Amino acid sequence: MSVVSIPIVNKNYQMGCEDGQEARLIELGQMVDIRARKILDKIGPLPESSLLATVCIVLADELRNHPTPSVNDTDLQEILARIREIKNKIGQ
Repeated sequence: MSVVSIPIVNKNYQMGCEDGQEARLIELGQMVDIRARKILDKIGPLPESSLLATVCIVLADELRNHPTPSVNDTDLQEILARIREIKNKIGQ
């Protein structure tokens, strides 16, 4: 397990992650930092706990408003058929 320092609004947070996931965690931390700074720019200074709650609510709202598309068995069968078709063309 690795430990990464994630800066969010001028404070560093030590976070653990699986080996090899450090870059991903840093990238996610940068996204949170950007979001937190935008919130602070709009509404002004907040206590750390209020900022944390606000960022969580904003991110949850974004997730709810942009659900991941569902894939059904028919879609998967079409994808698999296309992959096989490409594989056959490459193999010739």
